[in-house]
Amino acid sequence: MSLQQPLPATTALGRTPVLRAPQILGDWVLWLEQRPHEKGRTTALIRRWGETESTPLELTPAPINLRSRVHDYGGAPLSATLTKETLQLVWVDDNDGCLWFQAWTGLEGASSQSLQAIASPQRLTSPGESALGGGVIDPSRSRWLGVMEEAGCDRLVSVALDQHNQIPVVVHQPADFAGYLALSSDGVQLAWVEWQQPSMPWDCSQLVVARLTASGELEGCHVVAGAERSQPQGISVFQPQWLPDGSLVVAEDSSGWWNLMRHPSAKSLSNHWQRLWPMAKETAMPQWVFGMSTTAWDGDKLLAAICDQGEWQLQRLGLDGSAETVEQPFNDLADLNAANGRAVAISSNSTTGQGLLELDLGTGTWQHTPAAAAAMEINEISVAQSLWFEGTSGQRTHAWYYPPLGGADASSPLLVKSHSGPSSMARRGLSLAIQFWTSRGWGVVDVNYGGSTGFGRTYRDRLQGGWGVVDVGDCAAAAKTLIAANCADPNRIAIEGGSAGGFTTLACLCFTDVFRAGACRYAVSDPSALATETHRFEARYLDGLIGRWPEERDLYEQRSPLRHVEQIRCPVIFFQGLQDKVVLPQQTERMADALRRNAIPVEVQTFPEEGHGFRDSAVQVAVLESTERFFRQHLNL
Repeated sequence: MSLQQPLPATTALGRTPVLRAPQILGDWVLWLEQRPHEKGRTTALIRRWGETESTPLELTPAPINLRSRVHDYGGAPLSATLTKETLQLVWVDDNDGCLWFQAWTGLEGASSQSLQAIASPQRLTSPGESALGGGVIDPSRSRWLGVMEEAGCDRLVSVALDQHNQIPVVVHQPADFAGYLALSSDGVQLAWVEWQQPSMPWDCSQLVVARLTASGELEGCHVVAGAERSQPQGISVFQPQWLPDGSLVVAEDSSGWWNLMRHPSAKSLSNHWQRLWPMAKETAMPQWVFGMSTTAWDGDKLLAAICDQGEWQLQRLGLDGSAETVEQPFNDLADLNAANGRAVAISSNSTTGQGLLELDLGTGTWQHTPAAAAAMEINEISVAQSLWFEGTSGQRTHAWYYPPLGGADASSPLLVKSHSGPSSMARRGLSLAIQFWTSRGWGVVDVNYGGSTGFGRTYRDRLQGGWGVVDVGDCAAAAKTLIAANCADPNRIAIEGGSAGGFTTLACLCFTDVFRAGACRYAVSDPSALATETHRFEARYLDGLIGRWPEERDLYEQRSPLRHVEQIRCPVIFFQGLQDKVVLPQQTERMADALRRNAIPVEVQTFPEEGHGFRDSAVQVAVLESTERFFRQHLNL
């Protein structure tokens, strides 16, 4: 098969918005759209269910930018509800960090153009140093309930929907972190998740439940699932939700897998949990941001997105313990929502880009609206192949391998991708950024190194105490596996990653001899610096990944690429946002300067308006083009 025209970077990254958080509101579908061509601005869109050809209405036009900064990673900046044919929205606007409110009527009309705003947007809170997000609307009390992070601590707060420039009222003070609020349909019960440093929420967390008084105060707060930090076995809970009958459902991983369990009564939530659907599969993911959803009540059963060996599927779970697969063609699913026999999700597969999936569960029919028009013919797409190989300590390890278009041989260059997190996962949905490389004759291997999610707790816990060792060994082993299979040239192996993946990239360059070039986006170059300079959410993350700081300082220095920079013998390119609060710009500066002193070819590109993760399409395109140019130059391609 001959190679087609290489995919331009402006097509791979410049035009496709990121869709998030769809939800069904009566006969309407509402979702968020992050637009790279508007420097990453996020807005809310709405249209009637199933009318994929109609033009959606933009509810939050520019300059409104929906973004929460709680825990810096944010999530769930928008809350929505339908009350007596009135649509109510509450959102966090990144322009001032404040909470805003607006309501619409006209939902009985035939199209989104029938919707009419009752009044202009109203600012509910005053500008300040706090961050708000992850909230729900409490319609019976006409207020918003959510998380406020201020002065190094989380609080659950309420904000009235009919007052302006108010100070949020604290309704609960958690011991440390909190989020993922769920309000029962009768407004009487509130559930949420709490966790305490040094644990991350996917390591050890607690499900807390409280009653709401008529005036809206919380009473009887108590832990009903999960594990306290002092308990020997960490248990993580994910996405509590109330069912219409008053029962409570949550995912937890005491079995070794994030499985769902249900409590049939809100009156006594301590000892009667039912584990109706045991399986060696995952129904959750690491809680980096608010608003994540893998399960929903469809009016009759639980609809669950389930990850099996790195691929996602949909199942309907009956309260009698039954389970049935929902047939649909997508194996990368996120942000599931359902109501009255209908469901929506953000979905993709190996040949179809991310889009809005709408399912009629009664008829079994579905519609998929891509976020952007198809950029490639199907025969031009390199389809991911599941690759299992022997990783660190001989453990069976997974990756997705994308052969170069036209086929791989012993002269093919190979790009190894180390995902961020590091508790994230390499997903199978169509990535035009990966196709950018395969269309140029590169093979790409996206490694689910030990510590990745989607493969159970034991797989995830491989990285406990092993960051900089397990991930490094697994990435190197993936490359060696493909070299041994005559699918890659050992002299043309590059590696790239961002954030924690940037650390893995630098550590691979430092502690293995497999790679010939590297590219790092906002990379951790010195874990000691991350332990002392980063933001609150990750301030103790490395206690689990490496060891307690500062008691085990020696381990940090052993794993630090900066401390062993003389072992890096190949060229490196760095990309850094100057607004980054997670990996401060000086980390990149120190690493680049140290390499220059050793006469290693180094290039650094900085972006004044970017933070941790690049949102602007112009920046994304520049990073991809510069990385390809740098590799081509230094690998003699």
